[in-house]
Amino acid sequence: MKPRVLFVCVENANRSQMAEAFARMLGGDRIEAFSAGSRPSGSLNPKAIAAMAELGYDLSGHRSKSLDDIEGEFDAVVTMGCGDRCPWIPARIREDWALPDPRDLDEAGYRAVRDTIRARVSGLLQRLSTSAPE
Repeated sequence: MKPRVLFVCVENANRSQMAEAFARMLGGDRIEAFSAGSRPSGSLNPKAIAAMAELGYDLSGHRSKSLDDIEGEFDAVVTMGCGDRCPWIPARIREDWALPDPRDLDEAGYRAVRDTIRARVSGLLQRLSTSAPE
């Protein structure tokens, strides 16, 4: 079975969307990636779409989703700066990535958060592949 990963932030418009995209880019068909928000904004930030387009990923087809829209069990759940607004979702691996919300950052700051997310997703995928149950 493919590992299932869920990325959660407040609006599901920036960080968690980029993390889901990186999991799909880096994990390919070896992983199922999802994202959601504790208080979804209903739309993606155009900066997120532009930042991912720079790396060849079209984020424009994604939509901002609520945690209520997400079903099933997960091998890993990563929260990103939503603090006590992130509900407990059981998973084999649980992490909180205390990343700043890049929403109001300039382009360089936004890219820095994007690149940090890429590195962390890469590390998470490596850990998932080495800790997969037999």
